[in-house]
Amino acid sequence: MAIYEYFCPTCRTKFEERRPMSEASVPTKCAEGHRAERTLSLFAVAGGSDTAIAEFDGGGGCCGGGACGCGSF
Repeated sequence: MAIYEYFCPTCRTKFEERRPMSEASVPTKCAEGHRAERTLSLFAVAGGSDTAIAEFDGGGGCCGGGACGCGSF
């Protein structure tokens, strides 16, 4: 299950909904019953350093665990 963000243009409200990834593009409705549109989720990082990403040692390259075959470690 994933959490998706939706926007209702009629109510002008945002809301989240948990649903299976296979249903990510299935239309949904807001609490008032209007058709809602799926939006892109934004990820925010707070901090004042321009080098924060370079100093982050999350490890694993693109897969987050280093188990893929892309060679990015």
